Amino acid sequence: MKEINDIIKAYETASAQRTKTALATVVHMEGSSYRRPGARMLVTETGELTGAISGGCLEGDALRKALLAIHESRNKLVTYDTNNEDDARFGVQLGCNGVIHILFEPINPQAKHNPITLLKKAITERRHSVIVTLFSLLNKQNQPGTSCLLNDNELIINNSTQYKNLPPGLSDDAQTALTTKLSLVKDYSPDLIGFVEVIEPQIALVIVGAGNDVIPLTQMSQILGWSTTLIDGRHTHANRTRFPNVSKIFVLKPESVLDEVVTDSRTAFVLMTHNYNYDLEVLKQLATVNCAYIGILGPKKKFLRMIDDLADNGLELPETVRDNIYSPVGLDLGAETPEEIALSVVAEIKAAFACRKPIFLRDKEQAIHAGSKKLPA
Repeated sequence: MKEINDIIKAYETASAQRTKTALATVVHMEGSSYRRPGARMLVTETGELTGAISGGCLEGDALRKALLAIHESRNKLVTYDTNNEDDARFGVQLGCNGVIHILFEPINPQAKHNPITLLKKAITERRHSVIVTLFSLLNKQNQPGTSCLLNDNELIINNSTQYKNLPPGLSDDAQTALTTKLSLVKDYSPDLIGFVEVIEPQIALVIVGAGNDVIPLTQMSQILGWSTTLIDGRHTHANRTRFPNVSKIFVLKPESVLDEVVTDSRTAFVLMTHNYNYDLEVLKQLATVNCAYIGILGPKKKFLRMIDDLADNGLELPETVRDNIYSPVGLDLGAETPEEIALSVVAEIKAAFACRKPIFLRDKEQAIHAGSKKLPA
């Protein structure tokens, strides 16, 4: 999500300067690679790069291909076969043992629904969206590119491509991807493939507490591109001088927290005020809303006491809420310092939203990444 945000900002800067751009997108891969389908990079005609499509080994050659796409004003698909030991013929040293297909699309600022416009639409609203990119492995001249966006409210078609109407079945597949929240790749004809990509809203992190130990957590959240809201009851702690980079700051009584914060399935709360009663009241409020992650700083006995105190006041936490509570918060990394604790919290939040149980990657028997689902035509 941060990558898409950075690409949009870079595009808007380039457009203001009337600088031509092209978008490079990894649309399909076979085997392994550093980046997965959906990885993007914006290239300007002056050679500026934003985003990444590899670990750095493809970018040099991709720059040349992007400039050619800009010069010719047409989409281009480029395939890198990293299984070939003679990587030098590409001018790159990959060693990833995979085949990577990258689509280059020159961006027309005059087109109402160009690829960047659709990406911006996808991330502006806090809802899941699907972006469909059409390409061909057989017919190099037939590269429709980013063709449409679907969310639960509308379908927007990029009429600047050759497909004024989507291939049969594609709309249904996009709806399926939106419902299941799983991207897929499907053949729609012998020479037309669709990358049906689910775009998730960025994680919205709400930190309740504004002590010194919160500072590294907000810094790490910013690096990841998460939207961060800070809440505390003290003006002396919750202010822009101490937290210049968070999205929003609220000085509130605990019972008023949900008057200012809207939660959804991509919202994470971390309670770390070091004030038991304040945290308890916020937990009481969160028991009534849709919140996918609630982390509570402190020992397990603190959380058990909170449950007992809520029960004594007539509130039994529903099982659906209990399942989303992480207390003590964070992964067991051996963290001691505020910075290390922040790292363990951020890592746990990422794992929770990705539905992953953290392990050492060396102990994982399956592939590191779950690839896009490949469906027959």
